[in-house]
Amino acid sequence: MSNILPAMLSHLRITFLGVLAAVILGLPTAAFLIRHDKLRKMLFIIVDAIQTVPSLAMLTFVMLIFGLNDTTVIVAIFLYSLFPVLRNTYVGLASVDKGTIRAGKGIGMTDLQIFSMIRFPLAAPMILTGIRLSIVSALGLATTGVFIGAGGLGMLIWRGIQTRNMGMMMSGAVPVFLLAILFEYVIGLFEKQLNKRQRRSIS
Repeated sequence: MSNILPAMLSHLRITFLGVLAAVILGLPTAAFLIRHDKLRKMLFIIVDAIQTVPSLAMLTFVMLIFGLNDTTVIVAIFLYSLFPVLRNTYVGLASVDKGTIRAGKGIGMTDLQIFSMIRFPLAAPMILTGIRLSIVSALGLATTGVFIGAGGLGMLIWRGIQTRNMGMMMSGAVPVFLLAILFEYVIGLFEKQLNKRQRRSIS
């Protein structure tokens, strides 16, 4: 049982590094695609196609490049997280009322000011939704990293299966389950708070 905390910390590190990379690339890419519709359609097809690749097959492909280590899982999580982050960010930014944007231009706001003070704040709840979906999915995906030598809670699950030790198996599975519920709940609260603030500001 003393292995649970180190395994959980390793699991969270792998998860967050993969999702963080998707956020760092996905947010500015979505903002760029607002004015490049043809490129958006092509990129969305490519990123969407990645989602159809089974996780073990994806890990195998990535492993050929990065080897048997945590980096392979992080890259796989990044690839799977990119679409929900990119899609939700784009939808959030694109759905901002055009009248509001015109009003911003009317008072002399620059494109950067419109993005930082109008588009991004109004799109924030949708962006958080994409990040929430990515984190919850990544927590599950990180458990499969055990098959290519990565650490995390998946190691406890796999050892429990190998030794037919139900206690060890559950010591890995239960924390993953609880972490997924925790992040779903906490980020969901932030989304609701942002939505309430926006409704109050409109009214």
